Amino acid sequence: MAPATRANRVNQTNRTNRTPVPGRHPSSLAALWRSSVGKKAVMAVSGLMMLAYLVAHMLGNLKVFFGPADINGYAHWLRTIGQPFLHHGWFLWLARAGLLAAVVAHGTAAYQLSRRDLRARPVKYVHQRQRATYATRTMRWGGVILGLFVVWHILDLTTLTVNPAAEEGHPYQNIVASFSTWYSGAIYCLAMLALGLHVRHGFWSAAQTLGVNNPRRDRALKLGANALALLLTAGFLSVPVAVMAGLVR
Repeated sequence: MAPATRANRVNQTNRTNRTPVPGRHPSSLAALWRSSVGKKAVMAVSGLMMLAYLVAHMLGNLKVFFGPADINGYAHWLRTIGQPFLHHGWFLWLARAGLLAAVVAHGTAAYQLSRRDLRARPVKYVHQRQRATYATRTMRWGGVILGLFVVWHILDLTTLTVNPAAEEGHPYQNIVASFSTWYSGAIYCLAMLALGLHVRHGFWSAAQTLGVNNPRRDRALKLGANALALLLTAGFLSVPVAVMAGLVR
């Protein structure tokens, strides 16, 4: 063994087995975050938070089928939640801040776990092993697609930057204007298909991470994951499809 290699291994061992400094105790939260189990737990909890938001968001989107007054009134109501304790629109910004924190925590944990997994397997297997389902193998790319879509979605229907016929305070008109263009509808549909796969696998993974699953519940949890993914995908897709088909205009 070369001296430099031996020295590197000794240094690595010393770092791994470093004796804690007297009087200083590592934070339990920091230790949990550094562990793979902790990162998976963060992904599970933040994922469930985002899932709750998605269900509420989908139900709100479906109001487009009841006409402009219904969904425009709903959008106005969201900005009045908490009044008079909260100022106009504060609840919406607090919800956005919480959702952003969940997205950042989820993405950071996913990225670090991915890098840790790659470092643990620096050499590719000669024969590719069937390591996971199709949904598992596409989780990373699905996450990237959804991340890019969120940026587009905000620019399209929140800041109205890329919306071709934006009307401030008129979500119904903005939705119709957005999905009247083929590219916006195509981007949205692709992202919702990726979302369905992500939710299907993510819900099941969260159940495993949080210890909810057991042999008696596995079938019900898998059916629940499939049903939830299908419901969300169909619900979100129904809006752009209805606009493009001329059913909502």
